[in-house]
Amino acid sequence: MAERTEALMRIVVGIVSGIILSIWKLLVQVVAIVHFVYVLISGKRHKKLANFSNYWNVQVYKYLRYMTFTTNNKPFPFSKIEKELTAKDLKK
Repeated sequence: MAERTEALMRIVVGIVSGIILSIWKLLVQVVAIVHFVYVLISGKRHKKLANFSNYWNVQVYKYLRYMTFTTNNKPFPFSKIEKELTAKDLKK
């Protein structure tokens, strides 16, 4: 894809992904509060709550890299959700 076309596509991808990640962020903030209370009461982390927040962290990282022209790999929902960053994500 030509660089100009790719740059214009980033506007659409940025808006759609940005809206989804913003809504997801609100859920992560609620989960963080619930998780904090859970840890205070139980004395240990809840793995599924931590993983949910980590998925968001990974997607935001990929979104920022795409929007700053560091990579051409499109973020969620234009690509699959990855659980963790891979060495490939960090090198590009």
